[in-house]
Amino acid sequence: MNRFLGRERELGLLDELWDSSTAQMLILYGRRRVGKTALLSHWMKASQKRTLYWVATPSSAANQLRSFSQAVFNFADPNAPATEDFTYGSWEQAWQQVAWLSQSERLALFIDEFTYLLAVTPELAGKLQNFWDSTLSRSNLVLVLCGSHLGMMKREFLSYQAPLYGRASAKIHLPPLSFGITRAYFPKYSAVDRVAIYSIFGGIPAYWERIDQRQSVSKNILRQLLRPNNLMQSEPRLLLQDFISDPHNYVAILDAIANGARTPKEIEMFTGLPNVQVPKYLSVLIDAGFVKRMTSLTSKPNSRSGRYHIIDPYLRFYYRFLEKRQDQIALGIQEPALAEISKHMLDFIGTHTWREICREWVLRAGANGTLPFMPDEVGSAWNKQTQIDVAGINRMEKTLILGECKWGQNAIERPVLSNLVEKADQIVPPQGKWRVYFLGFSRSGWTSGAYAFRETIEKMPVSGNNWQSAGMKLLDLEQVDLDLEKWSE
Repeated sequence: MNRFLGRERELGLLDELWDSSTAQMLILYGRRRVGKTALLSHWMKASQKRTLYWVATPSSAANQLRSFSQAVFNFADPNAPATEDFTYGSWEQAWQQVAWLSQSERLALFIDEFTYLLAVTPELAGKLQNFWDSTLSRSNLVLVLCGSHLGMMKREFLSYQAPLYGRASAKIHLPPLSFGITRAYFPKYSAVDRVAIYSIFGGIPAYWERIDQRQSVSKNILRQLLRPNNLMQSEPRLLLQDFISDPHNYVAILDAIANGARTPKEIEMFTGLPNVQVPKYLSVLIDAGFVKRMTSLTSKPNSRSGRYHIIDPYLRFYYRFLEKRQDQIALGIQEPALAEISKHMLDFIGTHTWREICREWVLRAGANGTLPFMPDEVGSAWNKQTQIDVAGINRMEKTLILGECKWGQNAIERPVLSNLVEKADQIVPPQGKWRVYFLGFSRSGWTSGAYAFRETIEKMPVSGNNWQSAGMKLLDLEQVDLDLEKWSE
């Protein structure tokens, strides 16, 4: 199944850049398999604009220039293609030909995997900057530079010291597809099944295309993840190799985080790595977009109580369930691995994916006016006394959203909500007067006692030392699923 869904904002931006009367440069970046090439290809096919697409490969500098030269030459004169050894003498000469091609007629030039060029010719960004300033900026060109190496793209294009800083008209950090898209992409699966798929594969379109909706989620796990020599087993190494040459210590850290180590001290104890090395490795993983340091929303901005989380769903799943079972998988011993996954999947989803989906709901609901106030930030909140699964905060307005998430198979009862209200005194910041809105998220809904408690809170607001409640809302998976579908592109 190969369907293109979502990405309406990104396609609209490409249209805007094309419709401009001046030269435009777009920086497009995101993790591998997220759909950057598919986005550009879809726009090319749908718009039918005059476009030259070229993808760089991890080759020598001479081979890269030769390949690009031939692509430009053949675009200029498709009836007289270049010989196999043809190449322009320099990148400046090749770009001069691009400038000539876009002199009188609008041209879009898409250079995919641009970071492969920078890897062997680091000075290329500076050369492009000079040629853009002198020539291409006055042409009729839309230049799109695309790359998967997030750290390099940020350093070479987006940092203040980067040669091309300030030249780009726009940038797109292409995120994974949101959960709300799954309803249209996987119409044969229930919401529960789609959450399970999302907890494994995230919002990566290339992974979604592997799923066979005619089979159960378990059978897809067997077929895609637990067969010997399946392609998904090598995916973590491929993702890491863009950023590091020796993955062993990084793998150890990902393994530690996937199995519950959250602080540098816990990671150090799990891995046995020296404490002076752990921050360096974590910094690289954060730069790559695989790990994120999170702090409590209600803590001070400079809080040191950060926790590290793997935010790439497939890496999180792989290092939790598959990494230690490579010998079993290689020998075709699938059942123990599937049994382990099935045994812990409920807790795995409840701890990670369901909370992330609920946080997305809060962010979108605030923006759509579904909540009484709109949070500036959404995440979680914790301190030494308590933990809140979902939290949203607006510090200027002194408003706070506190939510409880449950992924159990039974309807949730009143004590969960009363406990949530009791936590407010421990989590509301001590400065100022706050309004607090409570949310309950349950896969399987709520009991009549829980709804009665909500009615009581609505009619008779509760308060604490420096806060007063602004109401309570209860949601189940069906409602969250419908809302996110509606609010997603």
